[in-house]
Amino acid sequence: MHINFNLPKKILGWYDNNKRSLPWRVGKNSPKKLYYRLLSEFMLQQTQVTTVIPYFKKFTKYFKTLKSLSKSNEQKILKLWEGLGYYRRARNLLATSKVLVNQYNSKLPNTIKEIKKLPGIGDYTANALIGLVHDQPAIAVDGNVKRVFSRIVNKKESKINFDQFIEINKKIFFNSKRNSDFVEALMEFGALICKPKDPKCYICNLNKNCKYFNSSIKIKNIKYKMIKNKNYDVFCYINKKKQIALTKKNNLGFLNQLSLPEIKEANKNIRSRDWKFLKKYKNSISNKKLNINLYYKFSNKIPSSFVWHSMDKNKELIPTFTKKIFRQVSTLF
Repeated sequence: MHINFNLPKKILGWYDNNKRSLPWRVGKNSPKKLYYRLLSEFMLQQTQVTTVIPYFKKFTKYFKTLKSLSKSNEQKILKLWEGLGYYRRARNLLATSKVLVNQYNSKLPNTIKEIKKLPGIGDYTANALIGLVHDQPAIAVDGNVKRVFSRIVNKKESKINFDQFIEINKKIFFNSKRNSDFVEALMEFGALICKPKDPKCYICNLNKNCKYFNSSIKIKNIKYKMIKNKNYDVFCYINKKKQIALTKKNNLGFLNQLSLPEIKEANKNIRSRDWKFLKKYKNSISNKKLNINLYYKFSNKIPSSFVWHSMDKNKELIPTFTKKIFRQVSTLF
């Protein structure tokens, strides 16, 4: 069962524009990465994301680091865990934190075999951690990921050996240099788009390559619920250093918590002489079709909520929507 299209590119393109803002998602170089990922993976075992978030925040407020968690006792851990259920997870979390701090200098082992020796960690969690923490080529195969894969090839999950499936397609799966993001993007995609019931096939950017979509009469008859084209003005502060000012504050109702220029619904009456028109182009995000009017202004002064970003460096955390703006604005230099 070979996949003959660039799945990571499509999945990551969707993920960059639509991923949820979750408290355990920190930068690749963050000193909190191992602690946050370990804690969240234990909590998310058989528990919904929305249920886990307040418990995760409570834990990280009380225990600031993996080391402080490891020095705690079972009574304190169980008290904070109260209400989350499956208390064996809490005991295993404490035991694992002690092993990592005392035997591995607060670092995660770099092989699946060694990670699986930690208390309470099996195949799924080991693959998730080695991918998310070490950025190694591994896929955590949960129910969401199984569903995405099985629908792409239009086979029942029970008929697929997922270890073999990943091995056969590893050259495609691990060609993006963003292994940790791909691990998470697959799970996110299965949870939000390729859902068990009423999958959002009409906005799925895999539907052209999905055998389930292209063979199912029920799915093929779903009407595409695309929202009508909407016009937006995008205002870009730029400077001579090839930097563009971005903010995470917007009132659009989508692209929340992502780094963007100033975006407003198009209004002919608010055009300022200070802004120069650069280009008009089309873009789409999920089921939204956008007509973009792109404006720019050279300036060294920007509003307090904006931060300068280089258009040549550090693009890995910039959403695809903004990268397209980078490409348009870079023609000015």
